[in-house]
Amino acid sequence: MVDVLPLVEARLNSALGEPDARAAVTFLGTDRVEVLRFREGDLVRYATLGMSAHPMTDPTAVLADPVRGPRAELVLSVRAGLADTDKVLRPLAVLAASPQVEGVVVAPGASLDVGEPLWPGAAFSSVLVGEPGGLVEDLELDDPMDPVRFLPLLPMTPNEAAWKRVHGAQALQERWLANGTDLRDPARRSVPLE
Repeated sequence: MVDVLPLVEARLNSALGEPDARAAVTFLGTDRVEVLRFREGDLVRYATLGMSAHPMTDPTAVLADPVRGPRAELVLSVRAGLADTDKVLRPLAVLAASPQVEGVVVAPGASLDVGEPLWPGAAFSSVLVGEPGGLVEDLELDDPMDPVRFLPLLPMTPNEAAWKRVHGAQALQERWLANGTDLRDPARRSVPLE
């Protein structure tokens, strides 16, 4: 079986450049998850590396398929210098480990919550999982393996997360768009939800 992580890292490097920092986190009973940091102008991007080592498994499945199933990595983009966003490394690793720890399948439209601010002083403790294919193209793997999808994370305030639970991901994204919300602003306030 092919080790997908070197291929994933090569795809991240080709799309985002060379990382200027990396950190590794290991949780009891899980594989190691790294978080890579990439700088591009006034943006800093954090990408997980390790979540795609194994396919995500439906928690209702009797047996986990070691080959087939969705694979993903997470990408968070924020404006540099406006907050201490480097503290997001551990929360991102927690989210990337959630398929192994909790048996969840992370997919576009899902909400993920870490239960604490993503970084010191952040108004966000959860994220909306966006659609893949924009910033980093999917990485095709040999059959029968599913491609690795690079899922953007969009930070949500608690009010936005509650509103999304009622109205859905699409409605929240439309609200952000209609209000010209800068989702990369680490110090932004909640979008008006009236």
